[in-house]
Amino acid sequence: MIKHPVQVVAVTGAKGGVGKTNLAVNLSIALAELGRRVMLLDADLGLANVDILLGLSPTRNMADVLAGRCDLRDIILQGPGGVRIIPASSGTQKMTELSPQEHAGMISAFSELSNQLDMLIIDTAAGISDTVISFVRAAQELIIVVTDEPTSITDAYALIKLLHRDYGLLRFRVVANMVRTQQEGHNIYNKLANVTDRFLEVALQYLGAIPQDEAVRKAVMRQRAVIDIYPRSKAAVAIRALAQKVDAFPLPSSPRGHLEFFIENLVAGEVGR
Repeated sequence: MIKHPVQVVAVTGAKGGVGKTNLAVNLSIALAELGRRVMLLDADLGLANVDILLGLSPTRNMADVLAGRCDLRDIILQGPGGVRIIPASSGTQKMTELSPQEHAGMISAFSELSNQLDMLIIDTAAGISDTVISFVRAAQELIIVVTDEPTSITDAYALIKLLHRDYGLLRFRVVANMVRTQQEGHNIYNKLANVTDRFLEVALQYLGAIPQDEAVRKAVMRQRAVIDIYPRSKAAVAIRALAQKVDAFPLPSSPRGHLEFFIENLVAGEVGR
């Protein structure tokens, strides 16, 4: 059986509070609006919050799948725009310390979904824990979310350096979030690019900026996606423009387009980029 190519995109930010999860949620919905069959994996395994952002109430999560109490299909939530969501567990320490076998058990169930998906968006935890690195390395594309804070830029550089030095990753996509002007977005990217150009041989691509927007705060308070409840807001317009760029990412070729390859990378930790 020929497997359908699935684009696996990890959305990460080395520092917490940069709006990474909000961006992952809204980007997923925007991609679904473009006709893509999208699944969003909440990979913040200890502090899940995708379901909270969307006002969803999962009765089971990945912890139940790992324990053998249910199948993956039993925990899938239906989100806005037809996005399917895999909830993680919140406040479960064990979920932050998965063994390679448990990683395999968590992800292997995705194989049967290959022909039902076009894109798998992974919302990672903040920081550079082993779990974050595992998901990032296994994805085909990586989006790093940064803000105009020195710690955000410094931590983003530290993540890029680690992934390049220790794991050979070369390509990084960057989104500037919560900017006051488009020029500020370019300035944030340039600050990061200036450092990477001096010390690392990596390729950075600026995907654009998401403006600071009161509509985002209002949407969060109402536990709705801003692109869903305020579709004409500045943030929603910018996210749709970002989705167009993500949708244009090169389609992965075999075997990189197989979810099985994602699984193998996640467990074995060997990424041939």
